[in-house]
Amino acid sequence: MSQRSFASAEYAMKKKRTRREKFLADMERIVPWARLITVIEPLYPKSGRVGRQPIGVPRMLRMYCLQQWYGLADEALEDALYDSQALRDFVGIDLSRESVPDATTLLKFRRLLQDNDLTRALFDEINAHLAEQGLLMRAGTIVDATIIAAPSSTKNEDKARDPEMHQTKKGNQWHFGMKAHIGVDAESGLVHAVIGTAANVNDVTQAGALLHGDEHDAFGDAGYRGVDKREEARGPRWHVAMQPGKRRQLDPARKWARLLEQVEQLKASVRAKVEHPFHVIKNLFRHKKVRYKGLAKNEAQLFSLFGLANIVIAKRRLLALHARGAS
Repeated sequence: MSQRSFASAEYAMKKKRTRREKFLADMERIVPWARLITVIEPLYPKSGRVGRQPIGVPRMLRMYCLQQWYGLADEALEDALYDSQALRDFVGIDLSRESVPDATTLLKFRRLLQDNDLTRALFDEINAHLAEQGLLMRAGTIVDATIIAAPSSTKNEDKARDPEMHQTKKGNQWHFGMKAHIGVDAESGLVHAVIGTAANVNDVTQAGALLHGDEHDAFGDAGYRGVDKREEARGPRWHVAMQPGKRRQLDPARKWARLLEQVEQLKASVRAKVEHPFHVIKNLFRHKKVRYKGLAKNEAQLFSLFGLANIVIAKRRLLALHARGAS
């Protein structure tokens, strides 16, 4: 067994356990690391240049997850690993014996995942694990979309905005970027489908692709009006919200209007679950703006983000299952 450095030993003796340490300890226990590593290893290089062997998949995967959880660029993650003992412990780096893998190494790992569609495979593997734990039901689906901003400035090397991003109007405000369309399990609130498009793509056109085919009921906000008439979205019973303007016109003095209002409230209570994944990736993972140019790279990242968001959403139940399995 290797001897710990003085710095890591001193760090281990501190009294207060930070929120970051608690979060990383939980993720260490509940992320299905072995399954995810198995997905990547067949396509990971087995040897590098003479005298410099590639860093193992387990370490690179942990670095990649840190990047998604904390919204860090490649160089920023390299700096953060030098700055934080908690992050180094999670990845398994001891500075007394080795240096932190550089930003270029992480860049190559990201490209490996993107070029081989492995982020989608990791998303599917996480969901397969959650389904085996009895956490991902398939009786109903909630569909929704959120706008993720892209730089609208032309003050760059190409003197142009990203041609694959577009603008759309929401309310009285214009937004430039892309949309993340998701299908969410109505029972657990876990994401089972992800599609990335330009921001100007109408939500209802993606609804059919967000269904897995086994659901009995599907839910959407008022933006999905007419979805039940689309061939690709037929199958489940659709419960689409009433237009806000029509809902405001309901007369509470009339019994039928009160009943309609109750129905709308029930629909809204179900649809509320779709906001949780958006909250996780935008507020907890700090993904409010696209990081890369082009839709393909950003959609690939969405699969990673929503897969890891599912782990966070199911954290309490997974920890309970882990505790029962350990006892």
